[in-house]
Amino acid sequence: MTTVLLVDDQSLQRMGFRMLLESRPDVATVIGEAANGIEAVRRAADLRPDVVLMDIRMPGMDGIEATRRIIADGGPSRVLVLTTFDLDDYAYAALRAGASGFLLKDAQPDELLNGIRAVAAGDAVTAPALTRRLIASHSLHPADATPVDARYDELTTREREVLHAIADGLNNTEISQRLVLAESTVKTHVGNVLAKIGARDRVQAVIYAYDIGLVRPTGGT
Repeated sequence: MTTVLLVDDQSLQRMGFRMLLESRPDVATVIGEAANGIEAVRRAADLRPDVVLMDIRMPGMDGIEATRRIIADGGPSRVLVLTTFDLDDYAYAALRAGASGFLLKDAQPDELLNGIRAVAAGDAVTAPALTRRLIASHSLHPADATPVDARYDELTTREREVLHAIADGLNNTEISQRLVLAESTVKTHVGNVLAKIGARDRVQAVIYAYDIGLVRPTGGT
C-alpha cells in the first residue's frame, strides 16, 4: 500500500485530500500531515512516506525548499507538488528541486490518484514534453556550456541515443520506433541511463540533458 504525507498550510485543503484518499484505500493511505515546509521535512524523515503531496506556497519554508531537503536526505519519499499557481517558474523550480511531478490543485480526482500511483511506482507525472517547455522557457544559454560531463562519458553509444530521445520527450514506444529496438530493450537502456547519470526519473533526466548542454533551450511555446 502506498503511504502518503499531506503538506499544505490550509487545513481544509489537507482535509479534502485526506477525504479523497480515504475514499480510495486501494490507492493509498494517509500516514501524516504537515502545515509548513519545516514540519514536512521533519515528518518525512520520521514517517518515510512513499509519496509527499507538497504545497508550494507556505509560511516559513516553502514547498520548493522542503522538496529539496527531503530529496537530499536520500530517503525513499518521492514528491508530487500541488499548487493553485499555474506558473511555469513554480513548476520548473519544483522539478529542479527533485520533485517527481507537478499538478494543479484543481486537477480531477482521478488525475491526482493516478499521479500518486505513478510517482509511487517511480515514474514522473509531468509529461516530458511539458518539462522541455518549462526548461526552454526558463533556462539561459550558458556562456561556456560544456556539452558533456563525466557521467555522460560513462554512457554507451546506445545509451546516449536513448538519453537524447528522453530529452526530446519520447516515451518508450516512440524510442523503440526511433532506434528500431524492442520496448523491453528500451526499458533496460532507460534504467541504465537513469542509474548512470544519477536521475530519479525521466523528468530529472531531461533536466540533466539541459544542464550539461546536451539539449539547448530554444524558447517557450
